[in-house]
Amino acid sequence: MLYNIVMKGIIVINGYSKTEGIAYQVKRLTEEFNNLGVEIEVLKTNELICYIQNNSVKTEVKGDFVVYLDKDIHIAYMLQKYFRLFNSAYSIEVCDDKIKTHIMLSDCDIPMPDTISSPLMYYESDDSFANKVASILDFPIVVKEAHGSLGKGVYLCKNMEELKETRERLKLLPHLYQQFVSSSYGFDTRVIVVGGKVVCGYNRVSAGDFRSNLELGGTGKKVELTSDYILLAEKVAKTLGLDYCGIDLLKGENSPVVCEVNSNAFFTGAEKITRVNVAKIYAEYIVNQIKND
Repeated sequence: MLYNIVMKGIIVINGYSKTEGIAYQVKRLTEEFNNLGVEIEVLKTNELICYIQNNSVKTEVKGDFVVYLDKDIHIAYMLQKYFRLFNSAYSIEVCDDKIKTHIMLSDCDIPMPDTISSPLMYYESDDSFANKVASILDFPIVVKEAHGSLGKGVYLCKNMEELKETRERLKLLPHLYQQFVSSSYGFDTRVIVVGGKVVCGYNRVSAGDFRSNLELGGTGKKVELTSDYILLAEKVAKTLGLDYCGIDLLKGENSPVVCEVNSNAFFTGAEKITRVNVAKIYAEYIVNQIKND
């Protein structure tokens, strides 16, 4: 169906990244927006698209909305003064920080692994905090850098020696410690949510790694999601105010468990594995939101 409208949208991407997933996302979204009668301009964050001058945010960007496919939160907050962003700057900021994600989802009746945030460090460290972590969580313990994607910056510590070595390596970086969900070793479910509704899901499986990311060699298979997975994913997206996201759910002993939430989740795998036109659904959602604002 073609919308009989004239509209312009901006897609913002990182100016220093050449990730294939972003290139695919831009291509597919541009195609689907064009089918809806929407002109698309792609801008990179290093093209000085906005700045502060005379005590006010200035921008030369012109359009009806912005699809923000980066994690540069400062530019996002500036653009948000002028445009409706998909996703919002706040939602991107929360999802980009794994510690913030779990804090914002706490007290919401959302199952998550037990999580400990590392205190901010500047120089020296000792073993006291590692000992405290080991007194609360059972080995193996997952250690994650607060910022990162595609399975990078995630480690599995099987004993105290590995925990201390990992803590020493990450001591100057924001990071967290989590209880390992052994029932989901090398397996999780990626659920794509658009406009608060689940549109597709697929299982990711790794033959030799506790992480199941496709980028790390995992394989994907379409799955018919059960109601507990659907309800949990939609609740997470609503709680974090996300227009679009990919939610990684672990297989708990009795129910799914939230692992991570990705505000800019690549949908290359989702479209190819599930055959669902995620780009079209997202583009239609955005157009309808702008029309109804």
